[in-house]
Amino acid sequence: MSDKRLIVFDTTLRDGEQSPGASMNLAEKLEVAHALKELGVDIIEAGFPIASPGDFEAVQAIARQVKGPVICGLARCNADDIDRAWEALCDAPRARIHVFLATSSIHREFKLKMAKDEIVRRAIESVKRAKALCDDIEFSPEDAARTELDFLVEVVEKAIEAGATTVNIPDTVGYAVPSQYAGAIRHLKQNVRNIDKAVISVHCHDDLGMAVANSLAALMEGARQVECTINGIGERAGNCALEEIVMAVKTRADFFGLTTNIQTRLLHPTSRKVAHATGIQVQRNKAIVGQNAFAHEAGIHQDGMLKERRTYEIMLPEDVGLPQTELVLGKHSGRHALRQRIQGLGYHLNEEQLRDVFERFKVLADRKKVIYDADIEALADAEIHSGPVLWTLEAFTCNAGSGTMPSAAVCLWHKDGTIHREAAIGDGPVDAVFKAIERITGTEVELRDYQLRSVTVGEDAQGEARVEIGHNGKTQRGQAVSTDVIEASALAFLQAINRLSMRQPRMNPQTEAVAAT
Repeated sequence: MSDKRLIVFDTTLRDGEQSPGASMNLAEKLEVAHALKELGVDIIEAGFPIASPGDFEAVQAIARQVKGPVICGLARCNADDIDRAWEALCDAPRARIHVFLATSSIHREFKLKMAKDEIVRRAIESVKRAKALCDDIEFSPEDAARTELDFLVEVVEKAIEAGATTVNIPDTVGYAVPSQYAGAIRHLKQNVRNIDKAVISVHCHDDLGMAVANSLAALMEGARQVECTINGIGERAGNCALEEIVMAVKTRADFFGLTTNIQTRLLHPTSRKVAHATGIQVQRNKAIVGQNAFAHEAGIHQDGMLKERRTYEIMLPEDVGLPQTELVLGKHSGRHALRQRIQGLGYHLNEEQLRDVFERFKVLADRKKVIYDADIEALADAEIHSGPVLWTLEAFTCNAGSGTMPSAAVCLWHKDGTIHREAAIGDGPVDAVFKAIERITGTEVELRDYQLRSVTVGEDAQGEARVEIGHNGKTQRGQAVSTDVIEASALAFLQAINRLSMRQPRMNPQTEAVAAT
């Protein structure tokens, strides 16, 4: 590979998913993995296989279904982790095992309680074990940015000697500043005797807001792999944002002299897809993919833009995939037109999912005069997020107003074919609907978060509801869309209840009542 080629290592599905509240189910992870492949990332770190059965299943499914990028699994420096990672990855045409071990003094003393020589021995053993299973091995000295440089040189050199083909230098807690971090990369280049036998990678966190700056500084010193996430999601303040690092390299090719394999026109669609999957929305002023990234309100800016776009825009919105026009679909549109538009928006739905989306599309088309791309995305996302269903909303009605006690009546269909009805009062119509659903399902939950937003524009715009509930120490999320915001709220709440119920099966409420008597 040319020294001018930058390898893009995406860890949205591993480090990004560790962001609080960002966990994804298998269908969501597969959809994001397909989007990352189409985006052109070189390596997808699909998860941490030993962390949970769900993580193992996701890594294995991605390894089997997503062809093209290298599929990577994370493992601590111990035999069980490494073996489990390989078990998940072994069906991938191109696989990588990524092993890590902390090296900084604070981690050695307080977390690992290990001496330097034991760290080196464990690193060597683990890289060798991984190498016996897989040719492509990455080694990370965790918290490298706070590790003594002489010890970092020793560990990296021994890891390469043991078979590591990539050595990653993480700024695990976002502590570094650009000049310091660049200096560490320079020191490794100058003092690790076998550094030419491995690719130097960088993995920066954004605790001080310098993840992208630190990564770019490292590239100038010869690092040729950058680890990043879509929208910069990740633990605490997040990771280096893929879209920012890629567009910095592309826009300032005159300065960095590097190229990537990223199809930049897919940056914005991929950003939206990850935001939908994780529930973490992109801030309006976010670089590259934020709603205001290419918006101009100030009179001086508008005047300049009218005279010459380059006065206030250093990139074309089309370059990052910002839509310039909306495809208008209506009630007379057919299944084929909808399928093409869904595929054009980057979704991979099977025939059953497409049929469900088409049915909801027809219902929506009867309610709205104009259906926008965002409406189609919302319908597709709702289908992907749906999952197994124990309860289905059949009907509801609510009553609220000045001087009136808000109330609601709800009718739910249980998958065993029975119909259940309940009524409740609440602080408002949404609260009353939620309470009625809780009574029917026999599940009392804590509502931890509730968000409502407009998907598009106009009086008939769809409302998207997002809820987060807690029950017995577990958290579940639900989301749904409807032109009726109370219906969207009910559907989102019921989706979260379904997810809880499918994980913790309960008796039929009528059976419970009989048992209680």
